[in-house]
Amino acid sequence: MPYVNIKITNEGVTAAKKAALIKGATELLQEVLGKNPQTTVVVIEEVDTDNWGIGGETITVRRKRGQ
Repeated sequence: MPYVNIKITNEGVTAAKKAALIKGATELLQEVLGKNPQTTVVVIEEVDTDNWGIGGETITVRRKRGQ
């Protein structure tokens, strides 16, 4: 049973876009590895931008600077 964990920042991703990610990841595992889509688990975790860092600073700070 494949398990896919997708982590994204919580910046307003719609339910429709999340559904597309789940569908796409499931289809990719089926096409590339021959995995059964009925047993493929996909979890999307939304992380607050204060809890996600790149280059020693939070995403919140980077977004405020326009990066």
